Amino acid sequence: MYKLIAFDAYGTLFDVYSIGQLAEVIFPAKGKQLAELWRERQIEYTRLVTISDPNPTGSQYYLSFWEITARALRYSCKRLGLPLTPENEAQLMGQYAKLEAFTESIEVLKGLQVAGISCAILSNGSKEMLASAVDSNHLAPYLEKIISVADTRLFKTAPQTYGLLLDHFPVTKQEVLFVSSNAWDVVGAGWFGFDTFWVNRQALPFEEIGRQPTYESSVLTEILQKIA
Repeated sequence: MYKLIAFDAYGTLFDVYSIGQLAEVIFPAKGKQLAELWRERQIEYTRLVTISDPNPTGSQYYLSFWEITARALRYSCKRLGLPLTPENEAQLMGQYAKLEAFTESIEVLKGLQVAGISCAILSNGSKEMLASAVDSNHLAPYLEKIISVADTRLFKTAPQTYGLLLDHFPVTKQEVLFVSSNAWDVVGAGWFGFDTFWVNRQALPFEEIGRQPTYESSVLTEILQKIA
């Protein structure tokens, strides 16, 4: 049915909140709050960059996702009144580069490979960040390509970012399934014309705009039953 299954990285294959464990060690009783605010501000900055200058050749305000992540961390610590030292920042950013994959991620990628379906990552992450996370979790053998939106100098949900999949693979929109745990990402991919799989781990309601996801499950592994 699908020739390509494209996965978002952060929150979908990699647990962005796993960094809260290290944050808790550095800032006792504040780790979870920091991890959540950090993620929220990180995404907000990508939207500001893209919306403020949605130029097809790239936003004049573009910063790499690594730099945006670092700045979001600094803001979050200031907002929470946490004393972020250069050493603490280096620790937290180093951990972000090697986020833990969800336990089911490798199982799903292996299963899809056995089924003969191409798999790729399409992410806001920089090329270096994605390579580090993929390598540290041993996912590389199961991914045909790791695609960063950096080439567009825009971030999701700009349509050019989803179009990168069509540039890298000889497929049509109808032959692509896009998988994300982020509802806003599912909306963007659906508007672009992809079928979507929403990994709704937190049992949240779907957004009140956009196409409903083609598939929805609380666990990533269900994609093997629905697709493979």
